Amino acid sequence: MNTSNLIPRLLMTIAAALVGLSLVAVRAWSQDGLRLKPGAKGELCLKCHADFDKILKKSSVHPLLKKGDCSGCHTPHTSDHAGLLATGITKLCSSCHQAVVPEKPKSAHQIVYQGNCKKCHDSHASDNPFLLAKAGNALCLECHPDISEIVQKAAFKHDPLRKENGCLNCHAPHASPEQRFLLKDAPPALCKNCHKTGEPDFARKHMNFPVSESSCTSCHDPHGSASRSILLANTHTSVRDGKCMDCHLAPEPQAPPRTKRQGIELCRECHQKMVDEAMGKNRLHWPLAARRGCLSCHAPHGAKKEKLLSGPIAAVCGECHADTLKLQQWSIRNPKNEDLCEPVKTGNCIVCHAPHASDNVLLFSQPSINSGLCGRCHNWNTHSTHPLGDKVIDQRNPNLTLDCLSCHKSCGTGNKPSMLHYATTYELCVQCHTERTR
Repeated sequence: MNTSNLIPRLLMTIAAALVGLSLVAVRAWSQDGLRLKPGAKGELCLKCHADFDKILKKSSVHPLLKKGDCSGCHTPHTSDHAGLLATGITKLCSSCHQAVVPEKPKSAHQIVYQGNCKKCHDSHASDNPFLLAKAGNALCLECHPDISEIVQKAAFKHDPLRKENGCLNCHAPHASPEQRFLLKDAPPALCKNCHKTGEPDFARKHMNFPVSESSCTSCHDPHGSASRSILLANTHTSVRDGKCMDCHLAPEPQAPPRTKRQGIELCRECHQKMVDEAMGKNRLHWPLAARRGCLSCHAPHGAKKEKLLSGPIAAVCGECHADTLKLQQWSIRNPKNEDLCEPVKTGNCIVCHAPHASDNVLLFSQPSINSGLCGRCHNWNTHSTHPLGDKVIDQRNPNLTLDCLSCHKSCGTGNKPSMLHYATTYELCVQCHTERTR
């Protein structure tokens, strides 16, 4: 018999037994050693917290409170957290509700990730299902005023908003594993839950084009609209007038819709003047000449933004100019940038840049930076005693003259004040005035 491993095994067995006994001892102390009175976990609490009598009568009561277990969330003596909570609200709620947010979701509700459960739920009881603080859409629209405005002004509202569950008919309240915007499914699959795309009436309303697999939100606003067809606020004239064949070839069964021409050549038929003016400029915004042409920035059917822009101006420009967009956002967050230029602060790139074409460098909309661009908002003549203008040579480069951009950066400078190229005026000035270096 091999006894070489017998002693180690015996010691491990004894150790395991001791651990087991210690756990039993701890458990016995926690249950019996405190000599708690009957109901000490919750019922005794209500003797002092008499207001909870009304709370307990509400239709939706937290399960722990319902069974009289206040100590499931609160400590009886002291705590580092408000309300004598056993731990932080995020950790406390997630200890029981681990499945609220799936692992690596495509989109998640911001307040969920912030751990602000109490923003939507009452921690004890509510007259609304799921302990919700408010009923129906009121809870969602409280934090989404842009959607609230659309819903209130819409002459025609999307049916799911008026039905039971409201917003939750289309959106998940906490997170969506696969979809953006907390959607339960992607259009058109989500839309097909209510809209029967195989019926003749659906085909008639869509001019017999096979759109059943297209994105419904490219034409329709899912929250509401002034149009009976809940078309987007800014709709292409041809779509609004039902003239799809202004741009598309005649529909073919089961074949995806095809356009008559590609890129800018299709848009040129209606927007001849704009295209000709752009093509006559010295500098062309390259998306116009790309394969997608105008569709690089504009939506073909409808959009929430004016001029059929596919999104906010900064976001559209940021699709190609991500570095500039990041710099702008960094500059906005910087507390030193109180004097941040308004177009940068609002992300309105086309205040200074022409979106299609220009005769000026960087597609500037004006030939003069001092008087034409910056001078529209800033009186550059009185801005500084430093000389500026076409007759003032930049000492760093004799081929350049001094203008506003010689010292300031037009799209933001991150953590540098007053949109300067350098962190201090000293560092900036000694670039030219080297004799002042110290």
